[in-house]
Amino acid sequence: MDHITIANSRVPVLGFGTWKLFGPECIKATELALIAGYRHIDTAQIYENEAEIGMVLRHSGIARDEIFLTTKIWMDNVGRGKFQRSVDESLKRLQTDYVDLLLLHWPVDDVPLRQQLEDLQAVQQACRARLIGVSNYPVALMRAACKDYGITLANNQVEYHPFLSQKPVLDYARAHGMFVTAYSPLARGKVADHPVLQQIARRYGKNEGQIALRWLIQQEGVAAIPKAARADHIRDNIDIFDFALTAEEMNAIMGLARPDGRLINPDWAPQWDKAA
Repeated sequence: MDHITIANSRVPVLGFGTWKLFGPECIKATELALIAGYRHIDTAQIYENEAEIGMVLRHSGIARDEIFLTTKIWMDNVGRGKFQRSVDESLKRLQTDYVDLLLLHWPVDDVPLRQQLEDLQAVQQACRARLIGVSNYPVALMRAACKDYGITLANNQVEYHPFLSQKPVLDYARAHGMFVTAYSPLARGKVADHPVLQQIARRYGKNEGQIALRWLIQQEGVAAIPKAARADHIRDNIDIFDFALTAEEMNAIMGLARPDGRLINPDWAPQWDKAA
């Protein structure tokens, strides 16, 4: 399966991440990604590359409805008034009337969660975001959004790779009709050094990164958004649809998770879930 279907939207399970891609490098990489076949593009206000991505998409010749486009509201923009204005600015930079998925980038404590979610929902109701969701939310905040406030979220984007279990988040998402997007799916290159991944890669004539990505997208309700700037890496990352891992191999990779596997843990991070 090369896509996830949610609320009548088709989400390609392999997307192109653009964190730390700027200016001409971002333009070139995004162009190469589209040529390679990517149709899921992920950005964020804080990435400072929405304008470059918007320009590439506008001039690509690819119909807008063939692209699944995600952006994220930065923490400074969640206050009432700033939220809507920041969305308008993002859409202007992206040269589109809507995004396919709009996320709250990180939990914010100094603005009530209900207000943040209602502002997010208002954007969706105005048809400026087809789907809405969150990023870096532990289960407690997912539950608050969905159960306490009755907001229908489609997605939680979290760090997820072979060395970090996200079982609590995945279990909750699957039970509530959400999908999970894995960022840093290659663990910032650390997957290349692991013997288990190396051994599996040799069986399929693939590299370790391709095995890690295949492991992610082969899971129910999981998409992955690897970032790459080099043409060969961009092509390699999407070349994962001509093989499938066995149940034994999937379990072996699942067993690589460890307590210190998290790589992204800034000062403003929430209280993370403990792996079951």
